Amino acid sequence: MILTFENIRKQFGDLPVLDHFDCTFGPGELAALVGPSGCGKSTLLHLAAGLDRPSAGWVLADEQPVRRPDPRRMLMFQENALYPWLNLRDNVAMALELQKIRRAEARKQAVLWLEKVQLQGFEHYFPHQVSGGMRQRCALARAFITQPEVLLLDEPFGALDALTRMTLQDVLLALIRETGPTVLLVTHDVDEALFLADRILVFSARPSRVLQTFCVPAARRSHDLSRHADVRREILGLLGIGHGAQGRRSAPFISNSSSEVLAA
Repeated sequence: MILTFENIRKQFGDLPVLDHFDCTFGPGELAALVGPSGCGKSTLLHLAAGLDRPSAGWVLADEQPVRRPDPRRMLMFQENALYPWLNLRDNVAMALELQKIRRAEARKQAVLWLEKVQLQGFEHYFPHQVSGGMRQRCALARAFITQPEVLLLDEPFGALDALTRMTLQDVLLALIRETGPTVLLVTHDVDEALFLADRILVFSARPSRVLQTFCVPAARRSHDLSRHADVRREILGLLGIGHGAQGRRSAPFISNSSSEVLAA
């Protein structure tokens, strides 16, 4: 699915948050939104999910205006939001049951998706009986089981420890490669953005605008931070962290155009 934001403005009362945001995200692309707290990153996800309306402009899904929630556009929060009274299998199956899939078939598919996130053997455990990382794996399985065309991730791994977060990043990439949704990821972790994203949009403080866009070739995708040192320093500089804004120099995979993809 092609997700398009056309001249988006958003304000809450007298508070302007987003200022003339224009961008298009293509099928299979993973784009990361990075910026200060309160700059409207999560608001963009809510607009794309149909949970809110822009003050001006349009959000389009395959050229059709987004006016309401749609199961083809899935939003996943930092909190796993699992039902505590259901076991992991039934939490995942619920996503299909809500789409009128018969319970027996939904449970069968849920077991398969729990295997994909490496939770085989834990189907009958309840959320309080497993770790935070395992609960988030379950939430990933629930998000992907309906095979949405757009996946909106609002800091899905922000509450996890570093090792668990890296493991789940690998799981997420494997699921994306298998199902091919358009993915928007909100994160405050620059390293996570550099590892996961094909494209990184760096936002200013509100009323926010895109300061710069970085295109990261898949060949550079690695947990080895040294491979991203230049662009990491530049992003941190744009965010006012460290000294990256001084003596800025171009890295080979930086683009000022959101539509340009540079070779490694």
